[in-house]
Amino acid sequence: MAISENNTKSKKLWGGRFAGATAASVEAFTESISYDRRLYSYDIMGSKAHATMLEAGGLLSSEELTVIIDGLSAIETSIDEERFSFKSELEDIHMNIEKALIDAIGPAGAKLHSARSRNDQIALDLRLYLRDQCDCIMALLDDTRRAFVGLARRYMGQVMPGYTHLQRAQPVLISHHMMAYFEMFGRDRERIADCRKRINILPLGAAAMAGTGLPINREMVAELLGFDKVTANSMDTSGDRDFAIEFVSCCTMIQLHLSRLSEELVLWSSQEFSFVTIADKFCTGSSIMPQKKNPDIPELIRGKSGRVVGSLMSLITLMKGLPLTYNRDLQEDKEPVFDAVDTVSASLAIMAEMLGNLEFNTRRMEDATKTGFMTATDLADYLVLHDVPFREAHGIVGRAVASCIERGCELTDLTLAEIRKFSPVIDNDIFGVLSVRGSVDSRVSTGGTATLRVEEAVSAAEKQMGIGD
Repeated sequence: MAISENNTKSKKLWGGRFAGATAASVEAFTESISYDRRLYSYDIMGSKAHATMLEAGGLLSSEELTVIIDGLSAIETSIDEERFSFKSELEDIHMNIEKALIDAIGPAGAKLHSARSRNDQIALDLRLYLRDQCDCIMALLDDTRRAFVGLARRYMGQVMPGYTHLQRAQPVLISHHMMAYFEMFGRDRERIADCRKRINILPLGAAAMAGTGLPINREMVAELLGFDKVTANSMDTSGDRDFAIEFVSCCTMIQLHLSRLSEELVLWSSQEFSFVTIADKFCTGSSIMPQKKNPDIPELIRGKSGRVVGSLMSLITLMKGLPLTYNRDLQEDKEPVFDAVDTVSASLAIMAEMLGNLEFNTRRMEDATKTGFMTATDLADYLVLHDVPFREAHGIVGRAVASCIERGCELTDLTLAEIRKFSPVIDNDIFGVLSVRGSVDSRVSTGGTATLRVEEAVSAAEKQMGIGD
């Protein structure tokens, strides 16, 4: 007669107080090894540092430390070479590695978990992982920013319409528009760098939630692993995922900016705009319309913003109702983090590559600045410089524009006599003011679109990014 599952002694490493085995359905529902296995190198790194500290505190002998370090290295090699057999019944990356270590080296391996819990162990693994991802994403942001600087330098002096409300507003330099994204992604980099500071704090030593009575040296582990300091409260540490939420929030902002850029590229590559040509290798065709060239890459980047926003919402919702300290709900933190990392990293990499192959239709863009009364504000500024109050100047220009609309012409089509009907202070120098180039180069305020200011901005960016060194 077969022994029922409920009467089978638990074989879990944590199963000492359990009389029966875990139900197969529970094992399938609770396992995380299918996705947290990507943390294996960080788990092993943390275990080596922990073992080194235990030996220094007299909790391991030097011989035991040696076999533990060698055993962990062998496990890491087997995982690297895809020879390691992950077991779902061992639940997670920690138990898979610990069981393999015990099987390989015996009792010494069973000592490794002294003075730690899976609660602070996973917090360590995740912090180590995210610290590296911060560095990777900052490097990808740098690549993207260099692409914008390259475009700004390449198209220096070329003009395009600037938009508000998606309506033509004022002429600007193409380079100025590109440098707007340089600044935008620069803030993203600053946020990631700042987030990294709060990630780089050692959680190991909090144990389950109250610390440990065993003689440990948390500061030693922090130094071994390159952390700036140790966490200050064990209860906060075991249940904290602020750092993960902040990191995914930073990823969300990056993806949001990528989505805004993608929207412009989709619009600009349409026949209605025809401002840019996206290289064929970043586009696809239609399965039914042979003439089509679809901007699939920016469309997909724009679409993938939903994934990253969703990851952020998932983490926020996960944490909002959790009491202190650790709760099993926190197992659900890793998949949103991993997906945000993968999505943002892939999007940044392909965007930088695509920008490096982007072509602007400068003639089309300049032609677009010649309609839509884009220098109307310059006429208002001209009047202000001639002592006309701005609100009065605004009304004067508005009436001039209305007259031009009625006649079907632009402000630059008016004669001096015709334009002076709206204000006697207007003189012959107005036509230089109303020209697109005159408008652009008049915007000399700090951060403005004048060629002088944009040249300064691009030169400073080239120096900052090490371009041309």
